[in-house]
Amino acid sequence: MSPLAPAAAARITDALQAVVDRLTALPAAPVGPLQAQSLADGAAGIALLHIERALTATGPWDIAHRWLGAVVRDGVLATVDTSLYRGAPAVAFALHTADADRAGRYATAQHAVDRAVATLTHRRVDQALDRIARAELPRMAEYDVISGLTGIAAHLLRHTPDDDALQRVLTYLVRLTEPVRRDGRTLPGWWTEQDPHATMSPAFPGGHANLGLAHGVTGPLALLALATRRGITVDGHVDAIERICAWLDTWRQQDDTGPWWPQWITHDEHRTGRPAQHPRRPSWCYGTPGVARAQQLAGLAIGDADRRQLAEHAIASCLADASQLARITDISLCHGWAGLLLTVWRAATDAATTAIADRLPDLIDELLHRTTTLANHGDGLLEGHAGAALALHTVARGVPPRSGWDACLLIA
Repeated sequence: MSPLAPAAAARITDALQAVVDRLTALPAAPVGPLQAQSLADGAAGIALLHIERALTATGPWDIAHRWLGAVVRDGVLATVDTSLYRGAPAVAFALHTADADRAGRYATAQHAVDRAVATLTHRRVDQALDRIARAELPRMAEYDVISGLTGIAAHLLRHTPDDDALQRVLTYLVRLTEPVRRDGRTLPGWWTEQDPHATMSPAFPGGHANLGLAHGVTGPLALLALATRRGITVDGHVDAIERICAWLDTWRQQDDTGPWWPQWITHDEHRTGRPAQHPRRPSWCYGTPGVARAQQLAGLAIGDADRRQLAEHAIASCLADASQLARITDISLCHGWAGLLLTVWRAATDAATTAIADRLPDLIDELLHRTTTLANHGDGLLEGHAGAALALHTVARGVPPRSGWDACLLIA
C-alpha cells in the first residue's frame, strides 16, 4: 500500500496528540475492578493505547505503567464468567501486549494471571461440553468474541498458543459447528434461544443464529482460520471452517451493491429461507466488513481462492456504496469509522488486488473528520477515543501493531 500523504499524516499526528492529552491522566474518581478490567470501556482498553505508543517509541512507558497499575489496583477478577473483554483474560491480554518486545515486564503478575485464565477456560469448556451433552442450545456468551470462549481463545492463540486450554477451546468450537435437531428442524449448533441482545424476547420466538463477528459465528470462523494459518489445528478443524462457510453461503445476499450478509437469521427466516433484512452499516461487529474479513481469513487458511475473492469483492463493494457508509454514525471500533478503517486496512494487507486499499484514504479522512466534529464519544477502546486513536496510529505506521493489540478484534 502507498504511504500516507503528508497532509493526512500531519492530521493524524494532531488527532493522536489530542487523544493522548485527553487520556494521559487517570480518572479522578475511583472505579472498581469490574470497570477497570474492561477492554471495552475501562482502564484495560485505554492502557493498550499507551502500551502501543510506548512500544513504538511514540510515547513514554510511565503512562502505560500507571494505566496498567489502575487495572489491577483492586485485585483481578477471575470468576468463570470473565472474558477477553472483562476480568482476568482482559488483564492477561494487556500484560502480554506490554511484553511484546520480550522485555520481561510484569513477568510475575503475567504468570499468575495466565494460570487463572487457563483454569477458568477449562471450567468454561467443561460447562459448554456438558451443555452439548444435554442437547441444549447455547447462549451467545458461551462462544462469542466479547463474552465467550472465542474471545478468550483469541488471547490464548496470540500469547500462550502451547497451552492445552487453547486446544480444548478449538475442539469445543468444532463441536459447536455440528448441526443439531430441535423441534423437527435441523439447526446450526450455534443457534440460540436468545435474541441478539442476549435476552429472551417475544420479538425473537424460537431464537436466532447470529452472523456477526462480535457475537456470532464469524468470530469462531476467524479464530479457526487464524489458528490454521499458525499451524494449530484439532480433529475436524477444517471441516468446521467449511461448515461455517457453507452456512454463510446459504444466507449470502446479492443486490446492485454487491454481496452482503444479514446480521442474524430468525426462526421465520430460517423456515422460509428468505431473510427480511437489508444491508446494514458496514461495521466490524456485525456488518459486511467483519463477516467478509473472517471469510477472507478462512480462504487464506484453507487455500480457497474463490472464497477469498468473494470476501474481498464484498468488502470493496460495500465501501463503494454511499448508502451503507451513511449508516455509520460514530467513531468507534465496534460499529463506527475506526472499526471499519482498521478491518479494511487488515483486509487490504492480504488482498489480491488494490480495490480495497484504494478506499483507505477516504476512510482515514472520514474518521479524522468525525473525531473532531461529532459529540463526545467516551474514552474506551470499543466505543471511544482510545480505539479510534489506536486505529489511526496503526494505519499511519503502515505495519501491524507492535503490541498486537488488535488480536482482540480477531481480524489478524
